Amino acid sequence: MEQATPGAAVTLKDVAAASGVSISTASRALDERITSRSAAAAHVRKVAEELGYRRNSFASNLRRGETRTLGVLVPRLSDTVMALMFEAVERAAAARGYFAMVATSGDDPEDERRAAETLLDRNVDGLILATARLGDELPKLLRHRKVAHALVLRTDGESPSAVGDDEVGGYLAVRHLVDLGHRDIAVITGPDFTSTGTARLAGARRALEEAGIAVRDQWMVAAGYGIENGYTAGQTLLAAGHGNRPTAVFAANDNIAMGVMAAAQHNGIAIPTDLALVGYNDTPLSARLPTPLSSVSVPLDQIATTAIELIVNPGTEPRIRRATPTLIPRQSSGVPVRHARAAQP
Repeated sequence: MEQATPGAAVTLKDVAAASGVSISTASRALDERITSRSAAAAHVRKVAEELGYRRNSFASNLRRGETRTLGVLVPRLSDTVMALMFEAVERAAAARGYFAMVATSGDDPEDERRAAETLLDRNVDGLILATARLGDELPKLLRHRKVAHALVLRTDGESPSAVGDDEVGGYLAVRHLVDLGHRDIAVITGPDFTSTGTARLAGARRALEEAGIAVRDQWMVAAGYGIENGYTAGQTLLAAGHGNRPTAVFAANDNIAMGVMAAAQHNGIAIPTDLALVGYNDTPLSARLPTPLSSVSVPLDQIATTAIELIVNPGTEPRIRRATPTLIPRQSSGVPVRHARAAQP
């Protein structure tokens, strides 16, 4: 077999020469989009492997006007939900023959725009944003420039979006607490500039009103999505005298719920004996806490697959697609321990 020059990168020409075929035949045999099972194609692939040939997919895709690469923009990867969302996008992208690269932007809209431009400078075929704020300028700019994109987890109400049905999720969480007999229920929502925060609050309010429970504005608290935000909000709600504090809390994500747990412990309040608690997102830690956390589970893999579908097939309707969440009851809301353990993944 003819060998390539030692130390030099193996080229398609080298593979063709060593296989005894033309360059075009070798190219077709090594094209991952073509699943030829012929003996000749198998021979070429075997020779390529023996020579250590690596096909430059980026260059060949670029010649076709695409890179098979998607950019993913998240606020931060230290946020468990955002990290899990990116992993789900990675899996869904790989299943469609795409590679996903991530950039972080924090919470500043200008940093978000710069991070998006950095990804676009890499010639990505589309952007997936987990950063959208209500009234955000970036999705509007992408629509104006006709950049293929999709929003995940959050939506601005205009751009193609794959999200969980947060209003249904908020409703399920509070309905669960109502069904357990609670009437003094507080809600700690996410930031009011996010669709997740406003929708989960709307669902919670609907469950309260449906049950004939008056909504107490002082028990509807907007907070950030971090553990410290949950602790601060929990202190505000739980430091009051026994007659002035709620018996149940719906926290709009699991980090907030863990902060509430810490505030409850600080104030000598036992969960679930003195306070029932439900979180959101069903992060892996929620089932492993000393008191397993009841939480609303969001199908991230379904959301990721939908987002890529919206980019690959632009113009399909509906533009905004909502995946149905599921309540996972555990011990923190007062579910019997035997039931809670059965519900754990």
